[in-house]
Amino acid sequence: MNLITLENISKSYSEKILANNVSLGINEGEKIGLIGVNGTGKSSFLKIVAGVEEPDEGTVTKGNRVRIEYLAQTPDYDDNATVLEQVFKGNSEEMRILREYEELLEKIDKGEVKENDSERLIRLQGKIDALNLWDMESEAKNVLTKLGITNFEEKVGNLSGGQKKRIMLAAALITPCELLILDEPTNHLDNETISWLEEYLNSRKGALLMITHDRYFLDRVTNRILELDRGRLFSYDGNYSVFLEKKMERIAIEKASEEKRQNLMRKELAWVRRGAKARTTKQKARLQRFDELVNQEGFIENENIEISVMGTRLGKKIIEIEHLNKSFDDKKIVDDFNYIVLRSDRIGIVGPNGIGKSTLMGMIEGKVAPDSGEIIKGETVKIACFSQEDTHMHPEMRAIDYIKEAGEYLQTATGERITASQMCEKFLFDGTLQWTMIGMLSGGERRRLHLLRVLMEAPNVLLLDEPTNDLDIETLNRLEDYLDDFGGVVITVSHDRYFLDRICNKIFSYKGNGKIDIYTGNYGDYLLSKEEEAVNNKEKEVAVDKNKKEPSVDKNKNKGKVLKFSFKEQREFETIDEEIMTLEEKIEELDSLMAKHASEYGRLQELMEEKAKVEEELAFKYERWEYLNELAAQIEENKKNK
Repeated sequence: MNLITLENISKSYSEKILANNVSLGINEGEKIGLIGVNGTGKSSFLKIVAGVEEPDEGTVTKGNRVRIEYLAQTPDYDDNATVLEQVFKGNSEEMRILREYEELLEKIDKGEVKENDSERLIRLQGKIDALNLWDMESEAKNVLTKLGITNFEEKVGNLSGGQKKRIMLAAALITPCELLILDEPTNHLDNETISWLEEYLNSRKGALLMITHDRYFLDRVTNRILELDRGRLFSYDGNYSVFLEKKMERIAIEKASEEKRQNLMRKELAWVRRGAKARTTKQKARLQRFDELVNQEGFIENENIEISVMGTRLGKKIIEIEHLNKSFDDKKIVDDFNYIVLRSDRIGIVGPNGIGKSTLMGMIEGKVAPDSGEIIKGETVKIACFSQEDTHMHPEMRAIDYIKEAGEYLQTATGERITASQMCEKFLFDGTLQWTMIGMLSGGERRRLHLLRVLMEAPNVLLLDEPTNDLDIETLNRLEDYLDDFGGVVITVSHDRYFLDRICNKIFSYKGNGKIDIYTGNYGDYLLSKEEEAVNNKEKEVAVDKNKKEPSVDKNKNKGKVLKFSFKEQREFETIDEEIMTLEEKIEELDSLMAKHASEYGRLQELMEEKAKVEEELAFKYERWEYLNELAAQIEENKKNK
């Protein structure tokens, strides 16, 4: 079933064409990824589909009773609302009913009852029954927890930008709709949460349209790819891997067509130069044909300059980290960490959000002081950092001038000079865009420009803090190609699994409480190592459990025998119900403390570890309860049969 149709859509800002006579249909069950270079208008296109913006030309037709839920890249928040209130602030019928019901209950609790409130409450309860909404609050809490938000009564204004975005993502995910539209949903999520989101979206009914730069995510979730390229929209059935194959075929066809056009132009140009006079209808038609060939938009292949940057020479000593410690209040960020950076290192730092990855990068850069220990840098080390923080860019400065402030050129390993303008071309700033004022660039284009400036500093140690946030896939491909030939050390914090697989040969993994494990290999190798560790730990647990467990009662074996509790079993049977209740209450208490300390990772980790131990003990008690009650039943049965 068709959900929404766009016909002959055109949209532009000033002289920049975002969509030119574009048509599209979205059907039930489709999971679509929209890709394209930063600044091509992907977010604007989503807004048109969502009905947030109007096209300059063309029509958007939505099916009857088709509900659309849209998550913007920078959504609006109510800082005074609690987390749960914010989640239920949506405009859908379901959200309005739940909100009205909660507000009415609050009034009744305060004694502010008005006439007809009882009837209104019954009517709302009937609607909630009819729409099966009673489980929506528990679903909201479950999704929020999976996204790392556990304190549901916290004011939104007290949370970080990343946490706010995750709250709005949760709101979008639980809202019933036929078409879910997400703009960069994986930003601000750690790798484990991204994996959960993949599973959630794959199991979710309804259509999906999203923008994301995460290539593994695209590959595992989508069944259709849309590419927005210079105002045109190309559609490919299949996931990201299929898209790459089909795009190569399209480029080959476009190249062949462009070559044919160029040959025709050469022939027509030769004819024009011979001095043909436009006196006959045939000659006029031929001149008109030449003009059409000249004005026809040809195939534009993105410039791909091969650059093997020499950078500043690295000496034998690079960076040595000795007994590094760092805490914020009672939260341990780094605990006695030691490492010697090697010339060949490409290090990826991974771990949950808020655990301290960027702080470690800041200490390596020299902007954050450790509490104790030291970081010793070699004399030849030249560090440049591409950070998450917004870098001040003068809006009236031209893009090329901003780059030239860092350097006029780069020297390659072969001694050639690559100019700032050529580097701009490599990173998708063509001649026109290079001379554009920074204030006229999109957010993604400014981020790409800042990355390019960092590279133009010619460092030999490159720190990349979440480099894939807000960068398009084409730019990431270019950055990865550049890093392949980069002769220095790369240290990166990233949640992009493809990027970590492509670039890294070592992984620093945060365990919690400031402990960092070191793994050799890329991100895929790291996951395999973690799986092996989990299997080994499970085998150890099974061995321990085997020693703890009592054999189950064999009814046939005990038939005819005199059964009775041992003294120890009798005492255990009398107290086990109370012990189980105590452990269950302990788990509830720990859950409450975890919600209270959700933003304090160190404390949260301690509570989670304590809860795991209590749950293990409770599981053992459940097994003993089952064994003892089964034995008690058989003892009773034997007594009756005597």
